[in-house]
Amino acid sequence: MNPARLDQLNIVLMLISAALAWVLPFELFLFVYAVLGPLHYLTEISWLHKRDYFTSGKLDFIWLGMLCAALFFLNFMAEGADQMVSNLLLFLAFASALAMVVFDNIIYKMLLVFAALVAGSMMYKQQGFFFLFGILLPTIIHVFLFTALFILFGALKSKSPSAYLSVGVFVICTLAVLFFPGIPLTGSPGEYVRSSMMSSGFLTLNQLLLMLSGLSNPDPQILFQSDSGYAVMRFIAFAYTYHYLNWFSKTTVIKWHEVPLPRLAVVIGLWLLSVGLYAWDYRTGLIALYFLSMLHVFLEFPLNFRSFIGIGKLIAGKPA
Repeated sequence: MNPARLDQLNIVLMLISAALAWVLPFELFLFVYAVLGPLHYLTEISWLHKRDYFTSGKLDFIWLGMLCAALFFLNFMAEGADQMVSNLLLFLAFASALAMVVFDNIIYKMLLVFAALVAGSMMYKQQGFFFLFGILLPTIIHVFLFTALFILFGALKSKSPSAYLSVGVFVICTLAVLFFPGIPLTGSPGEYVRSSMMSSGFLTLNQLLLMLSGLSNPDPQILFQSDSGYAVMRFIAFAYTYHYLNWFSKTTVIKWHEVPLPRLAVVIGLWLLSVGLYAWDYRTGLIALYFLSMLHVFLEFPLNFRSFIGIGKLIAGKPA
């Protein structure tokens, strides 16, 4: 698929994602998270492995995997542990990815990680630190902000009208789902949707976004009954849906599907098992897939930093 056609496809996918988010925000989010999410994690990790995770050292990814394993252990297996340490682990993963991109020398990498550990140890219990690294970084920053930067990076590299148009459409769709009142086809979400959202802990992100918009300590029920609650959910549903669809739209370009047949069979098998777990019990699926979902976030951090650097170079008139 040529770049212009890919831009056109992504514009259509943006519009579809926004339209579905308007009418079924809660249902759409739960569906794409359970069905498209696991397939995205599995295929992206496989592709990142082929690209050496965009790090300067071939074994750097092991450290990111260890941090993710520690995060899983802390959240689900360590009784009585300080859960706020999760914020520190996420911050360390983010800082470690930066070290893996800007330095080749392992000593410099270790020094930056140590500096991040010291700084993070002094801040990890602060509310702003928790909001940024504990909630926003692995969720809306990953699926929305980083996706937006990937779109911008592609437009700056290609300089094509269709690429710049896709950036504009992305911005318009974002503003539309936030500020144009949507009408849910089913009225208030049903009991299954409410219980899945409540038991899975997703509403923490919704509550934080509402707080950032000016509401103080919003009651969870506001999320299901108010215009502001629906606006936030439409935004989240749009961000996640397009994040996943954007990844699959690039199949013929980055060729993530070109892997040995046994690996592809494992990916498909694990994906079907994941969807089955979500269908059986949503919270069980979420816990079972937590490590995989966070691992793909951690392993993508180096690519995120390379994109930031590339955007900066292009804006400065230098080759990326």
